[in-house]
This record gives sequence, C-alpha cells and structure tokens, in this order.
Amino acid sequence: MTEYNLLHNDRILLFDGGMGSLLVKKGLLPGEKPEYWNLSHPEVIEEIHSAYIAAGADIINTNTFGAYRHKLGDDTERVILAAIENAKRARDKSGKNTLIALDMGPLGKLLAPLGELDFEEAVKIFAETVKIGAPHADLILIETMGDLYEIKAAVLAAKENADLPIVVTVALDERGKLMTGADVETVVALLEGLSVSALGVNCGFGPEKLLPFVKRMAKVASIPLVVTPNAGLPTIREGKTVYDLSPDAFAEEMKALLFDGVFFAGGCCGTTPAHIAALKAVVDALPAPVLREKQISAVSSYTHTVTFGKEPVLIGERLNPTGKARLKAALREGDLGYLATEGIAQCEKGAMILDVNVGLPELDEPKVLCEVVKLLQEVCDAPLQIDTANAEAMEKACRLYNGKPLLNSVNGAEDSMRAVFPIAKKYGGMVVALTLDENGIPNTVEGRVAIAEKILATAKEYSLCEKDLIFDPLALTVSSDSSAALVTLGTVKVLHERGLLTSLGVSNVSFGLPERDRINGAFFTMALLAGLSAAIMNPFSDAMMNAYRTYRVLCGLDTSAADYIASLSEKKDGVAIDTLRGAVIKGLSDKASFYTKELLKEKSALAVMNEDIIPALDEVGRGFESGKTFLPQLLAAADAAKAAFEVVKEAMPKGESVGEEKKVILATVKGDIHDIGKNIVKVMLENYGYTVIDLGRDVAPEVIVAAVKEHDTKLVGLSALMTTTVSSMEETIKALKKEGLTCKVVVGGAVLNREYADMIGADRYAKDAAETVRYADEVFG
Repeated sequence: MTEYNLLHNDRILLFDGGMGSLLVKKGLLPGEKPEYWNLSHPEVIEEIHSAYIAAGADIINTNTFGAYRHKLGDDTERVILAAIENAKRARDKSGKNTLIALDMGPLGKLLAPLGELDFEEAVKIFAETVKIGAPHADLILIETMGDLYEIKAAVLAAKENADLPIVVTVALDERGKLMTGADVETVVALLEGLSVSALGVNCGFGPEKLLPFVKRMAKVASIPLVVTPNAGLPTIREGKTVYDLSPDAFAEEMKALLFDGVFFAGGCCGTTPAHIAALKAVVDALPAPVLREKQISAVSSYTHTVTFGKEPVLIGERLNPTGKARLKAALREGDLGYLATEGIAQCEKGAMILDVNVGLPELDEPKVLCEVVKLLQEVCDAPLQIDTANAEAMEKACRLYNGKPLLNSVNGAEDSMRAVFPIAKKYGGMVVALTLDENGIPNTVEGRVAIAEKILATAKEYSLCEKDLIFDPLALTVSSDSSAALVTLGTVKVLHERGLLTSLGVSNVSFGLPERDRINGAFFTMALLAGLSAAIMNPFSDAMMNAYRTYRVLCGLDTSAADYIASLSEKKDGVAIDTLRGAVIKGLSDKASFYTKELLKEKSALAVMNEDIIPALDEVGRGFESGKTFLPQLLAAADAAKAAFEVVKEAMPKGESVGEEKKVILATVKGDIHDIGKNIVKVMLENYGYTVIDLGRDVAPEVIVAAVKEHDTKLVGLSALMTTTVSSMEETIKALKKEGLTCKVVVGGAVLNREYADMIGADRYAKDAAETVRYADEVFG
C-alpha cells in the first residue's frame, strides 16, 4: 500500500467491521483474551476475515487489538505472527488484492504524568508489536485511541520501526473530545503534523452521532479521513448483546458521513460482514473522493489548538531568563514552582501560547527544558513555544511534548536549517524562522525578505511548506538605530502581502529607553496594522494588552466590543494563586501545603478542609464535568489537595477524624486490561474522602465478591472498554447478587450506555468520574 493509493482512490475504500463482537457470537468466553484465538481457533479468525473480504472489504484488520507484551507476555510474537497468517490465508484464498492492516489498540494505561506509564516505555511497547507485525502487513492501523499522548507514542513507534502508511482513528465522547480532553481540531493538528497517512473516528457511537464530529474534522483536515462507527447502541435480546442498527439501517446512516475528504469507511463494534456488504452498495454509487488542502497553520496543547492567520496570537514572554533576575535565580535553584506560577499567571492575563526558554550556560539545558515543559503541561493547557538554540534540547523537548509545539527557532544559516527542519518534520511542530543568516541581520526589507525566501525553499526540501513556518523579521532597538522599527515593519508588511505568517518579540524595540511600555504599545499597534500574525509579549503590560484589545475592536474582530468591555471590569473570573483555594485549583502542591499551614494559624483543621479544600475540589470537579477543566489539571489539583490534606491531618488533635470511613471497591472486569477510566474515578473518589480498594484490572467475579465480603462496602464500581468483556461485567453483577450482597454497583466504560447498564443489572451507569462521585454521595448519604 502506498501514499498514492491513499490519495488517489477512484472510490472510497472499505475497512472491515467488528471482530470482537463476532468472536463473542462464536463462543469467546467472558474474560477470554480474543487475541489467543489466533492460536486456538485460527479457522474461526480466517473465516471472519474471509467473510469480510467476500462482503467487499478492501482492508482487513489483524486480530491484534491488544497484542502487547504486558497482556500476552512471552506469547506476544507467536500471537501476532499467527494473526498475520490467518489474515493472509483468507486473502490468498479469495484471490483478491485485499490489504492487511496491523491493528493496534490502546495500551490500557495512563501515561505519566497522569498515570504511571512512562512515555518512552509506551513507545517501546508499541514498537515491539510494530517490529513483529509490520514486515508482514500493508499498513498500520492505530485505533480506538482516547489519549493524545498515547497516540503520539504509538505513531512514533510506527514511524521509527516501519515504513508503512499509518492510519489513526480515535474514540470520542459525546462532546467530541478524547478522554484526556483533546478536541477533534487538536487531533487533526497533531496527526497531520506527525505526517500520518489518514485519520478519523471509530467506535463509541453509531454513524448519526458521529456526524457533527466528522464534519468538524473535514473542515480542518488536509489528509484523508476514516469513518468506522459502531452499529448503533448495544442492547440485550434473549440474553445476548446485539446492536440496534441493521445492515441496511447502518448503510443508510453512513450516507451522510461519506462527503468530500472521507476516503475510508467501515465498521466497529456490532458491525458484521452484512453491514459491510450493505455499505459497499452505498459506496459503489458514489463518485471518487476529493481531498482539499486547508492551509491551516496551528499549534496545540493536549486539549486545544491555536490557529495563526485569523487574528493576532499572543505569546507570553516571561519564561525567558534574558533580563529577568528572579527567573534566573529560580532556574539555578531548581525552583520550578516559580516557573509554574509564572506560566499560570500569564495564561490568566491572556497569553494564548507560552514561550519557554531555560538557556543559562551553567544548566544542563536538554534536561531542564524537558522538566519545565512537563511541569507546565501539568498545570496549564496553553500550547508551548519551545525556545532554544540547542538542537538536542529542542528534539528532546519536542519528543515528550504532548501536542503540536511551536519551535523557536530556525534561521537562514545552513547549519541551523539542517538541524531544525528534521526535528520539525519528525515531531510535527510549526517553526519560527528568524530573518538572519551567517552574514547577520540585513538592514533592509529586501535583505530580510530574501532570507525568508531562502528558509522557505529549504523547508520544502523537508516536505514543510508555508503553513508550517512563521517568520520573525526581528525587532531591533530604536535607541541605537532610528530606522530599525521601519525596516522591521516594512518586512512584516511585505511578508504578510505574500501570504506568509509573521511573529515579533515586540518589546525588543524599546531596549535601553525609559518608559518602555509606551513605545512597545505603539509599536505593537503599528505591527498589527502591517499584518503581524503573532507577538511575543508581556501580557502583564497594560499598554500591550490595550493595543491588542483596541485593535481587535477597530478591525471588527471583537463583536460588540464584548471582550474589550469585559477587560475593563476584570479581574475577570481569574483565580488568585496566592490562596489555598487557588493553589488547589491550579494544581500547585507546594503552595497548597504552604497556604494550608498559614490558614491553620487562623482556623481549625476541619474548617480549613470544609471551607477551603473541599470547595476548591468542587470547583475543579464542576470544571471537569463541563469540559472547561481537563484531566491533567484534574489530577494536578488532586495532588495539590492531597498535599493540603496531609497538612490538615497532622494538625488535627489526637483522636479527631475527618469522618467515618467510606469504602468503595473498583475493578476493571475479567479479560480487560484497560484501567484508565477506573483510575480517573479512583482519583476523584479519594479526593472526596472515599477510601478506594482498587482491585486492578482483569479481575475475576469471584475476586470482587470476596473483596466485598472482606471490606463490607456499600458500593462497587466496574469498568470495561472492550465489547468482548462486557459479559464479564454482567457475570460479576450476577455473582454479587447470587451471594446475597446488598452493595450497589455502578458501571462505566466506552462500550456502555444507560440502557445497557440497566439490562445487565447495574444500579447506575456513570458516563464519567464526576457522575460516579455524585452517585457515591447518594449511596453513602
């Protein structure tokens, strides 16, 4: 399979449909790992592949969704090779040129800092599967992904260990977001930056519910899209799990999804060869798919995307030690908490991206830059501009960055371009390009534009283009050259007229002069009028922020001047970091401990807990539930609250407690190794005072029954991600009832909904962690 196939199909190509749901029908037992059927029942796997090929599938997926060492141990290689052979036999017997996709699902573990799995360890796990299976496959399918960071790990493993097309599909929640918070635009930004061959959505919902999310993807994606929904929603009929869309109904709903940009279609849970055959009849009647370049320039964090070109972008400058004695001292002393506070404060003031520079000669820059990038991504969700002249530091920071970064910078010198552009191409970042080269900074507009053109031409050698670059014409101080600002502004104007993006370190223009803010504000306004796309600036400067806000009003970018008016009445809704509440909400553990100790001088331990810590957690929980706060911030807040609680406990008089112990048992059911959702619920419950007995993953019903008896708990939470393990959930509920245990059971997971939870006998379906906490509050009164 080649890139040409992906981009020049004369029709939409079809992936196959569900594998796990068919294996359940064939006798897969609750808790049994479907991958082992490649060895124990190869004829069944081959039969399913053959049925999909006969139905019209152009691509069949190997039965390797969870084929990883932490699940299969020493059997990993045998299972993967058997899966490949089963698919090949089906293809060879068919006589068709069906393509074989090495199928890789999620690992089932949260990556650090949200969980315990190190990013490079995740890459290593994916890489082993790629090395075994890719030499025998036509493409790699990375599917059902719910974490942007895990997606990056999987794609890097595929890129570094194989030379095959890579297709990635994600599982979205009802808001159109990944479990860890990324929206569809951010998924597209990351995956296009990583140069995958195609991207899209699978699982979660039927075609109708996925429609708005696929439309959003199509608006921003410049590579082929893939759509493989479920056959509607699961239900139970005559004791068996079935999905509510018939083949014809599925194909009818899929018609709305097959618009320009969609090059691949197929099915996921509940779909069968009959569904694919019905879909083929629809696809065969459609014209060839069309791909349109969107020319979108964007960077992202782990949650959202910032786009250049529509209106000015503000990049906070205060995490650069140049001229900042306090920041230099913090870096030398290892006081990263100071950097976290500065980052949060800049975002509160309006910075959309944070510039991060740790370039002090006495520091190990690669090490410190990576530490700071990790820390900032734990406490705020703004995209980062990785600012370094050290290529090693840039590459290491780019590799571990969760999202699509902005790299600052490259210049027109040959060695700079040859060092930076390969990093940008591999890891998918946009690049700030300085208009200087080996000969220095030209003192004319023409000279700087010529360097910009040279940089662009070289970038294209690495398959980078205009949308991947943002040019910095260099603001020099007018104190030593009265024409410096005019040359810079002239260069901005010419580059803007040529359709290129520009950025400036605005405050450089006033260096050496008094009342610098006055000059900076005026220069910023002039640069915006010349077409400036982004500014590296101080968001605490009233002059700079006033220039930005008034420009937006006067250029029609601020409808009804709403943002401008709101700015006059702020302090907005910002949270003061110098309080316990603010420290918990912003996830600053050290500050939370400090402010707790201070408050305990004024009030009792229980008052601090009930009046400060719990209300802060409530606010974070409401933000998480509403989609305004995301998983990394939730977990950082949890750590800060835990630090505060420890101080409170130490201050309590002997014999006094925070209340009766409320015990909840959590488990991922037998056969399922995916415990991400369970672990999020655990964090939420613990932070609301619950004692969680975590039984882990792949837990048999009898183990859960025994734990309930031992701990005499009122509530059990069960989790499952895979279609093939939902039956284990039902089996566990039946076992609890058979033993006469009166505990309540709450269930959750990507393959569940409220109706299905009712059918398997659960007391409550919880769509997320916050709903689980609310139900626990009901149960425990």
